[in-house]
Amino acid sequence: MLAACSGLPTSLAIAPAPAPATPMPHIIFVHGNGDSAALWSTTLWRFESNGWPREKLHALQLILPQARSDDRVAQAGRSSTGDQMQQITAAVDQVRRSNAGAPVVLMGNSRGGLSIRNYIQNGGGDKTVSHAVLGGTPNHGTWNDPASLPGSEFNGASPFLMALNAPQGPAALEVTPGLKWLTIRSDNNDKYAQPDGLWIGSKGKPTNVSFDSPALKGASNVVLPARDHREVSFHPEAFAAAFEFITGFAPRVTGITPEMNVTLNGQVTSIAAGVPTNQPMPGTRVKVFGVAADSGARQGPALVDKLIGADGQWGPLRTDSRTALEFVVEVSTGADNKITEITHIYRSPFLRSSDVVHLRPQRLAETDRTAASVLTFTRPRGYFGLPRDSVLLDGSTAPGIPPGVAGVASSKLKLDSGAGRPVVAEYRSGGLSERLVGVAWPATDGAGAEHNVVLELHL
Repeated sequence: MLAACSGLPTSLAIAPAPAPATPMPHIIFVHGNGDSAALWSTTLWRFESNGWPREKLHALQLILPQARSDDRVAQAGRSSTGDQMQQITAAVDQVRRSNAGAPVVLMGNSRGGLSIRNYIQNGGGDKTVSHAVLGGTPNHGTWNDPASLPGSEFNGASPFLMALNAPQGPAALEVTPGLKWLTIRSDNNDKYAQPDGLWIGSKGKPTNVSFDSPALKGASNVVLPARDHREVSFHPEAFAAAFEFITGFAPRVTGITPEMNVTLNGQVTSIAAGVPTNQPMPGTRVKVFGVAADSGARQGPALVDKLIGADGQWGPLRTDSRTALEFVVEVSTGADNKITEITHIYRSPFLRSSDVVHLRPQRLAETDRTAASVLTFTRPRGYFGLPRDSVLLDGSTAPGIPPGVAGVASSKLKLDSGAGRPVVAEYRSGGLSERLVGVAWPATDGAGAEHNVVLELHL
């Protein structure tokens, strides 16, 4: 599914950015393994804040985002490299039909970059794409070992990656000629570009890949020191590098220009066969409340109260860029449609409109059901790294974050008592900061429903 970041006209912006002097191409953004188009929301806002027309920015929602263990063997809830290429092909064709066949720009994070390379090299993309931007893409594998999951697309020794990296042309390049290529990588802080197998479950075992695994011969290769696996796509520094590569000049701003009024929408998606999917989840109910930024307390009745249909859409919601929000996703089961799982997602004010506010309900782990309340502090567009970042949850350093390479994107807090009180989550790193307050809902309530609380960062 292809979504433009649509919403209210930019004439309602507090400080609308002037349109660049040269025509801006359409850009299609491709997310990574297990993720959704929602991760691109702040990147879309940054392009818009520099005058990029909203209708030319498209975030692709890949239906089954999780890769197969063996690319050649069907696996429930997972996709092959061929599946991904087909969806990119359809998205590019859709955009070009409305754009007189003009070339498009593709920008991908992690696995999304591999899918982009596959489309360009094997799906005709060399004739439809002008620029390709790959952030944190494991171009030479997360590991390289013909004896370990030899069919995985993340194995540098797999047939898939060996074919993608085969020398091309007289200069023996690793990129398909005919367009411009940019890779963006970390210096040594990408969990999936490490010489040791710690982050892929093989601590102490060499991966046979190095910190520069995402770089490609024949591309412009940019290094962002200290940035992590996701930040090399979603951080303001990554946006600035991509913007200048596409346009030839630096962005006017790397921050986000707020709109006075915003319109929000997205899908409710499911977990199937134990893995995240981007398939709609009809039958769930979504409620959205405006909440007090300092307490998480609801401010009046629900702004949205909707039973989700076949398209998965929970909106639209018309609000403003000053109101913090609580998204409530209720899952019902059984013949009586009894509510059994409730996910409360707290978010800071949305500075601009977005159609990619996608929601996935969460389920309590078996070991969490005896807690008074369970709260998860999560950073979808980056990882937590200590001591690089300051990450506080309920007044203390957030639990479960190891020092060193930034490798975990969430921290879980289990309370033994105090359900119903506010809990504060704070993140600070390199000039970026965000503060969230949510309510510690009881892990189980008197009606038999389980409650999961998520404090989700924009940053």
